Amino acid sequence: MRLATFFMACALASGAGAGVVSVTVLDKEGKPVQDAVVVVFTTAKGAPKTALPMAATVNQDKMRFIPPVTLVPVGAKVTFTNNDPWEHHVRGSAAGLAQFSSTGGGFELRLDGKADGKPGKTAEVTLDKAGAVLLGCHIHGSMRGHVYVSDSPWAQRTTPEGQAVFDDVPDGPAQVRVWHADQLIDLPLQAVTVGASPARATVQLQVVPRRRRV
Repeated sequence: MRLATFFMACALASGAGAGVVSVTVLDKEGKPVQDAVVVVFTTAKGAPKTALPMAATVNQDKMRFIPPVTLVPVGAKVTFTNNDPWEHHVRGSAAGLAQFSSTGGGFELRLDGKADGKPGKTAEVTLDKAGAVLLGCHIHGSMRGHVYVSDSPWAQRTTPEGQAVFDDVPDGPAQVRVWHADQLIDLPLQAVTVGASPARATVQLQVVPRRRRV
Protein backbone atom coordinates (compact mmCIF):
# COMPACT_ATOMS: atom_id res chain seq x y z
CA MET A 1 0.00 0.00 0.00
CA ARG A 2 2.83 2.36 0.90
CA LEU A 3 4.58 1.54 -2.38
CA ALA A 4 1.45 2.33 -4.39
CA THR A 5 1.06 5.63 -2.53
CA PHE A 6 4.69 6.49 -3.30
CA PHE A 7 4.29 5.88 -7.04
CA MET A 8 1.05 7.89 -7.10
CA ALA A 9 2.80 10.82 -5.42
CA CYS A 10 5.64 10.65 -7.97
CA ALA A 11 3.18 10.65 -10.85
CA LEU A 12 1.35 13.66 -9.46
CA ALA A 13 4.60 15.51 -8.88
CA SER A 14 5.87 14.84 -12.39
CA GLY A 15 2.63 16.07 -13.94
CA ALA A 16 2.48 19.30 -11.90
CA GLY A 17 6.02 20.51 -12.27
CA ALA A 18 5.60 22.78 -15.29
CA GLY A 19 3.32 25.60 -16.31
CA VAL A 20 2.50 28.10 -19.05
CA VAL A 21 4.22 31.41 -19.73
CA SER A 22 2.43 33.56 -22.32
CA VAL A 23 4.15 36.71 -23.58
CA THR A 24 2.72 39.39 -25.87
CA VAL A 25 5.07 41.87 -27.55
CA LEU A 26 3.72 45.20 -28.79
CA ASP A 27 5.39 48.09 -30.57
CA LYS A 28 5.40 51.71 -29.40
CA GLU A 29 1.96 52.22 -30.97
CA GLY A 30 0.48 49.14 -29.31
CA LYS A 31 0.51 46.91 -32.39
CA PRO A 32 1.70 43.27 -32.25
CA VAL A 33 5.31 42.63 -33.20
CA GLN A 34 6.46 39.63 -35.22
CA ASP A 35 9.96 38.11 -34.96
CA ALA A 36 10.79 39.52 -31.56
CA VAL A 37 12.76 36.99 -29.51
CA VAL A 38 11.30 36.03 -26.12
CA VAL A 39 13.56 34.23 -23.66
CA VAL A 40 12.45 32.77 -20.32
CA PHE A 41 15.01 32.28 -17.55
CA THR A 42 14.42 30.01 -14.57
CA THR A 43 16.67 28.51 -11.91
CA ALA A 44 14.42 25.46 -11.57
CA LYS A 45 15.57 22.20 -13.08
CA GLY A 46 13.94 21.08 -16.28
CA ALA A 47 14.07 21.16 -20.04
CA PRO A 48 11.62 22.20 -22.76
CA LYS A 49 9.72 19.56 -24.69
CA THR A 50 11.41 20.69 -27.92
CA ALA A 51 15.02 21.85 -27.85
CA LEU A 52 16.32 24.71 -29.95
CA PRO A 53 18.06 23.43 -33.11
CA MET A 54 21.83 23.01 -32.89
CA ALA A 55 22.06 23.70 -36.63
CA ALA A 56 20.38 26.34 -38.79
CA THR A 57 20.65 27.73 -42.31
CA VAL A 58 20.51 31.38 -43.34
CA ASN A 59 20.04 31.99 -47.08
CA GLN A 60 21.16 34.99 -49.06
CA ASP A 61 18.45 35.43 -51.66
CA LYS A 62 17.61 38.54 -53.73
CA MET A 63 19.98 40.54 -51.53
CA ARG A 64 18.21 39.55 -48.33
CA PHE A 65 19.02 37.34 -45.36
CA ILE A 66 16.29 34.70 -45.05
CA PRO A 67 15.00 34.25 -42.43
CA PRO A 68 15.57 37.79 -41.20
CA VAL A 69 15.90 36.50 -37.63
CA THR A 70 17.35 33.10 -36.77
CA LEU A 71 17.12 31.69 -33.24
CA VAL A 72 19.68 29.14 -32.00
CA PRO A 73 21.25 28.03 -28.69
CA VAL A 74 24.83 28.68 -27.64
CA GLY A 75 27.17 26.36 -29.53
CA ALA A 76 24.94 26.02 -32.60
CA LYS A 77 26.32 25.82 -36.13
CA VAL A 78 24.87 28.23 -38.67
CA THR A 79 25.32 27.64 -42.40
CA PHE A 80 25.12 30.58 -44.80
CA THR A 81 24.10 29.83 -48.39
CA ASN A 82 24.41 32.31 -51.27
CA ASN A 83 21.58 31.73 -53.74
CA ASP A 84 22.27 34.91 -55.70
CA PRO A 85 24.35 34.86 -58.91
CA TRP A 86 26.72 37.50 -57.53
CA GLU A 87 29.25 37.46 -54.72
CA HIS A 88 28.24 38.19 -51.14
CA HIS A 89 30.02 38.61 -47.85
CA VAL A 90 28.64 37.74 -44.44
CA ARG A 91 29.75 40.04 -41.67
CA GLY A 92 28.69 39.01 -38.16
CA SER A 93 29.06 41.56 -35.37
CA ALA A 94 27.44 42.53 -32.10
CA ALA A 95 23.93 43.94 -32.45
CA GLY A 96 22.23 46.73 -30.53
CA LEU A 97 24.25 49.72 -29.34
CA ALA A 98 27.40 47.57 -29.46
CA GLN A 99 27.31 47.71 -33.27
CA PHE A 100 28.44 51.35 -33.09
CA SER A 101 31.58 50.57 -31.09
CA SER A 102 34.87 49.26 -32.50
CA THR A 103 35.42 46.38 -30.11
CA GLY A 104 36.24 43.93 -32.90
CA GLY A 105 35.37 40.26 -32.79
CA GLY A 106 32.60 38.66 -34.81
CA PHE A 107 33.22 36.83 -38.07
CA GLU A 108 33.52 37.46 -41.80
CA LEU A 109 32.80 35.05 -44.65
CA ARG A 110 33.00 35.32 -48.43
CA LEU A 111 30.59 33.46 -50.68
CA ASP A 112 30.90 33.31 -54.46
CA GLY A 113 27.80 33.74 -56.57
CA LYS A 114 25.65 30.74 -57.46
CA ALA A 115 26.29 29.30 -60.93
CA ASP A 116 23.33 28.22 -63.08
CA GLY A 117 22.30 24.66 -62.31
CA LYS A 118 24.64 24.44 -59.33
CA PRO A 119 23.90 24.56 -55.59
CA GLY A 120 24.61 27.79 -53.77
CA LYS A 121 27.98 28.31 -52.14
CA THR A 122 28.01 27.75 -48.38
CA ALA A 123 30.08 28.62 -45.33
CA GLU A 124 29.58 27.67 -41.69
CA VAL A 125 30.25 29.25 -38.31
CA THR A 126 29.80 28.05 -34.73
CA LEU A 127 28.25 30.62 -32.41
CA ASP A 128 29.49 30.09 -28.87
CA LYS A 129 28.59 33.45 -27.31
CA ALA A 130 25.09 34.37 -26.16
CA GLY A 131 23.40 37.46 -27.54
CA ALA A 132 22.28 39.03 -30.79
CA VAL A 133 24.47 38.98 -33.90
CA LEU A 134 23.98 41.57 -36.63
CA LEU A 135 24.44 40.22 -40.17
CA GLY A 136 25.57 42.42 -43.02
CA CYS A 137 27.35 42.36 -46.38
CA HIS A 138 30.37 44.51 -47.24
CA ILE A 139 29.31 44.66 -50.90
CA HIS A 140 25.60 45.34 -50.45
CA GLY A 141 25.00 47.73 -47.57
CA SER A 142 21.22 47.30 -47.61
CA MET A 143 21.46 43.65 -46.57
CA ARG A 144 20.61 43.16 -42.92
CA GLY A 145 19.71 40.19 -40.76
CA HIS A 146 20.16 38.83 -37.26
CA VAL A 147 20.94 35.66 -35.38
CA TYR A 148 19.94 35.50 -31.72
CA VAL A 149 22.02 33.07 -29.67
CA SER A 150 20.05 32.10 -26.57
CA ASP A 151 21.58 31.11 -23.25
CA SER A 152 18.25 29.67 -22.12
CA PRO A 153 16.54 26.63 -23.70
CA TRP A 154 13.19 28.43 -23.41
CA ALA A 155 13.28 30.84 -26.35
CA GLN A 156 10.87 31.59 -29.21
CA ARG A 157 10.25 34.10 -31.96
CA THR A 158 6.91 35.85 -31.75
CA THR A 159 4.13 35.06 -34.20
CA PRO A 160 2.45 37.68 -36.44
CA GLU A 161 0.11 38.21 -33.48
CA GLY A 162 3.06 39.13 -31.29
CA GLN A 163 2.72 35.96 -29.21
CA ALA A 164 5.18 33.54 -27.66
CA VAL A 165 3.69 30.77 -25.50
CA PHE A 166 5.73 28.29 -23.48
CA ASP A 167 3.78 25.40 -21.95
CA ASP A 168 6.64 23.58 -20.24
CA VAL A 169 8.42 26.05 -17.94
CA PRO A 170 9.19 24.64 -14.47
CA ASP A 171 7.06 25.99 -11.65
CA GLY A 172 8.48 28.85 -9.63
CA PRO A 173 9.88 32.33 -10.22
CA ALA A 174 11.12 33.16 -13.72
CA GLN A 175 12.20 36.17 -15.75
CA VAL A 176 11.27 37.16 -19.27
CA ARG A 177 13.57 38.92 -21.70
CA VAL A 178 12.38 40.42 -25.00
CA TRP A 179 14.74 41.36 -27.80
CA HIS A 180 13.97 42.97 -31.15
CA ALA A 181 16.36 43.99 -33.91
CA ASP A 182 15.15 47.61 -33.97
CA GLN A 183 15.12 48.02 -30.19
CA LEU A 184 18.73 49.12 -29.68
CA ILE A 185 18.45 49.73 -25.93
CA ASP A 186 17.89 46.54 -23.92
CA LEU A 187 14.48 46.27 -22.31
CA PRO A 188 14.30 45.43 -18.59
CA LEU A 189 13.55 41.87 -17.56
CA GLN A 190 10.02 41.10 -16.43
CA ALA A 191 9.42 38.83 -13.44
CA VAL A 192 6.69 36.18 -13.59
CA THR A 193 5.67 33.29 -11.39
CA VAL A 194 4.98 29.96 -13.07
CA GLY A 195 2.34 27.81 -11.42
CA ALA A 196 -1.13 26.36 -11.79
CA SER A 197 -2.43 29.45 -13.60
CA PRO A 198 -0.76 30.71 -16.79
CA ALA A 199 1.82 33.43 -16.21
CA ARG A 200 1.18 36.32 -18.59
CA ALA A 201 3.36 39.26 -19.53
CA THR A 202 3.01 42.09 -22.02
CA VAL A 203 6.15 43.84 -23.19
CA GLN A 204 6.05 47.05 -25.22
CA LEU A 205 8.93 48.18 -27.40
CA GLN A 206 10.09 51.77 -27.39
CA VAL A 207 10.12 51.80 -31.20
CA VAL A 208 7.98 50.99 -34.22
CA PRO A 209 9.89 48.34 -36.21
CA ARG A 210 10.92 49.33 -39.69
CA ARG A 211 8.99 47.86 -42.59
CA ARG A 212 10.56 44.62 -43.80
CA ARG A 213 11.90 44.66 -47.37
CA VAL A 214 10.21 42.06 -49.60
